[in-house]
Amino acid sequence: MKGHTFHMVPRDYYEAQPIEQNYQPEPMVLGQEDFIHCTNHPEDVVAVGARYYLSDPRPFYLLIIDLEKVAVPVRYDAPGERYPHIYGPLNRDAIIEQRHLERTPDGHFLAPNPA
Repeated sequence: MKGHTFHMVPRDYYEAQPIEQNYQPEPMVLGQEDFIHCTNHPEDVVAVGARYYLSDPRPFYLLIIDLEKVAVPVRYDAPGERYPHIYGPLNRDAIIEQRHLERTPDGHFLAPNPA
């Protein structure tokens, strides 16, 4: 599987995890699941943020993940290859960049800058 995918995470949660361990997502609005939600389109981050995190005032990071480096299975569970799921803890070397996600005063997320 080639390319990059994107994952949103609250900054305080991400920074509290030991860097020497694989990344595990925070139990979130969707409940505890056995996969990590991602999107292949950075513009979808705005919609995901509005749907699930609008009422969460914390600062967020956008993790940019190299799909070639992910050590656990990655699957598209819905047609369209837009929202891949990473099944298992994410090895840190697959996270190639983290960016601060900017928000408007009313909490909406702004589209991330292109790489």
